[in-house]
Amino acid sequence: MARFNDAEIVASWSRNAQPWTKAIREKTIPSRERVTNQAIVDAVLETSPKSIIDIGCGEGWLCRALAAMSVYTIGVDAIPELIEQARAAHAGDYQVISYEEIASGALGATADAAICNFSLLGESATLNVLAEISSGAVATTLIIQTLHPVVACGNRPYVDGWREGSWKGFSSDFRDPAPWFFRTIEGWLRLLAETGWQLIELREPIDPETLRPASIIFIARKR
Repeated sequence: MARFNDAEIVASWSRNAQPWTKAIREKTIPSRERVTNQAIVDAVLETSPKSIIDIGCGEGWLCRALAAMSVYTIGVDAIPELIEQARAAHAGDYQVISYEEIASGALGATADAAICNFSLLGESATLNVLAEISSGAVATTLIIQTLHPVVACGNRPYVDGWREGSWKGFSSDFRDPAPWFFRTIEGWLRLLAETGWQLIELREPIDPETLRPASIIFIARKR
């Protein structure tokens, strides 16, 4: 399999911050509008948090949605332009902070739940962030929504490893897609266990048009 690294993910998202913000705010990503946006909001609200930290918050749509439902939100992202967009749209608590800084204990915030909505794309960065959230007492509940491994695998071998990125289905404004680290369902469960989390629920939101999983959601509690 191709070998990439976590730094390439940050570089790609830095280059694509503006078209990503436009795509989210103009609602041009069908799977999000049909399924996954509501799926993560429902999953969060059903754990009844008074506060959340959105790790990899992007332009801040999830923080805005939850804040409108009286949840105190903190949004963090490694991309300054995305945080600027989030701050411009909502007078909330947003911070520019890298995953390496989070892993080193520099977050300096706690909440009832940590949310990672399609934001865990790397290898070591993902492992280190999840370990710090647990051991550093950042949050006692963890909610991850990510690509469903069975669907996202395509015709490639169903084994953990780096994959080339793609902007297929997106506008021509996007360029230089970010690589991402593919994990099987077993790989995700092993990662959670290794970083101090106990899975309490697994969800597979179904796209009503394709009748296939649009994503997978892991809800875990600190051990």
